[in-house]
Amino acid sequence: MATRNNPYGAFNFLVKLGDTGGEDQIAGGFSDFSGAGNEVKYAEYRNGNDPENHVRKIANTNTTNDVTLKRGVIGDLRLFNWIKAVREGAYDARTVTVTLHDEGRTPVCAWVLHAAQPKKWVGPTLTGKGGGEVAMEELHLVAERIDFQSL
Repeated sequence: MATRNNPYGAFNFLVKLGDTGGEDQIAGGFSDFSGAGNEVKYAEYRNGNDPENHVRKIANTNTTNDVTLKRGVIGDLRLFNWIKAVREGAYDARTVTVTLHDEGRTPVCAWVLHAAQPKKWVGPTLTGKGGGEVAMEELHLVAERIDFQSL
């Protein structure tokens, strides 16, 4: 990823959900990707004979935030079937990749969620008011690790 003066737009990205009948197959684009983050926890430690009266911060475990993906309902059952399989006892961890593109559709960076699994699926809110809203579904994922890559 080349350094540039203006930031990339947040609207030009692709999501690959691992093995969903063709990793490169995009079934209905996602409109939202949010929640990506990582937090390192620290332990406090001080030697009893340390001449300075302060604690040291020692890196300990780290946690990855849950990620949320949203898309319009298109009748594709793969998201729901994934969480259904996990709900019924299957271990189906996947590598999920979210790739950001520049204005020319060239990949510039990616977030890679390792050992991602579905945590929650939320169906659409339907209303009879008649509006221009789109029926949306969302998938919440947990992951063991998230990496950021420059492409």
